[in-house]
Amino acid sequence: MTSGISPSPAPANGLPVAALLFAASFWGCIWYPLRQLEAAGLGGLWATWAIFIAATLVGGALAWPRRHELLTHPGLLLLLALAGGWMNTAFVLALLEGNVLRVLLLFYLSPLWSTLLGWWWLGERPSRAGLLTLALATLGAAVMLWNPQLGLPWPQGWADWLALSAGLTFSLSNVLLRRLQHLSEPPRVFVGVAGVVVVAGVWLLLSGVDVPQVAPLVWSGAVLLGGVGVILAGLAVVYGVSHMPVHRSAVIMLFELVAGVMSSQLLTDEVVTGLEWLGGGLIVLGAYWSARSGGKTGKNEGAVT
Repeated sequence: MTSGISPSPAPANGLPVAALLFAASFWGCIWYPLRQLEAAGLGGLWATWAIFIAATLVGGALAWPRRHELLTHPGLLLLLALAGGWMNTAFVLALLEGNVLRVLLLFYLSPLWSTLLGWWWLGERPSRAGLLTLALATLGAAVMLWNPQLGLPWPQGWADWLALSAGLTFSLSNVLLRRLQHLSEPPRVFVGVAGVVVVAGVWLLLSGVDVPQVAPLVWSGAVLLGGVGVILAGLAVVYGVSHMPVHRSAVIMLFELVAGVMSSQLLTDEVVTGLEWLGGGLIVLGAYWSARSGGKTGKNEGAVT
């Protein structure tokens, strides 16, 4: 899910908005098929590996005509692959391990990390709007992560750590995509999904998880989710952000949170506490303000999940 594209004139038929809403809905609800695969015996790491092998094969076919671009900036492209690989692997495992809404909200701390990384790496000093984003996101994170036993904000489980690290590496991907925005879209998408195969594969080797003995239909479900769902969602994001200002597309992509809230409330018995709603509201407000202020500064915010 990437941007870094100069927007073209928006078609009058509203297809760009529909494309982004589809992508946001897909990523907001992907936890459900992932949990179904896990219930059928295909654990998170193996499911991630199978899903993104399928996505890599399709993405590689799309990138093949521009394969020469993969020989440029090998260091940055390798870092992009590792960042994208960790982001997606950690995100999938967090959704399987933790509360869906909590994971999505902690992931959406990414504007905080993006502002800090842009400040440090790209030399982009935050504006007043950027400082307000930092303050809101930091306060929201402190509220959500508040641990009464410790008396300070701290991740309360493995899922929290995974969600936070996924948001951080998502922001790193944003910065890298901006450094590589002269490359065409298919190679960058291919590098991102191929990185997941590498990271999840190494994780599988280190964890020693045996190959699950599941029905071929279960493997087929994972392949379809990657080769069709992930690729279609990625193409939808590319199309959507190519035809509208990036600050508007970033606001529309916040619908991922709406999709996550609705699907988790309808399909699970997970409970969201008052502090989580308060902290999450501050994080969403910070993300929204970051997206809107991007339109005023004209800066491209990078990738879109």
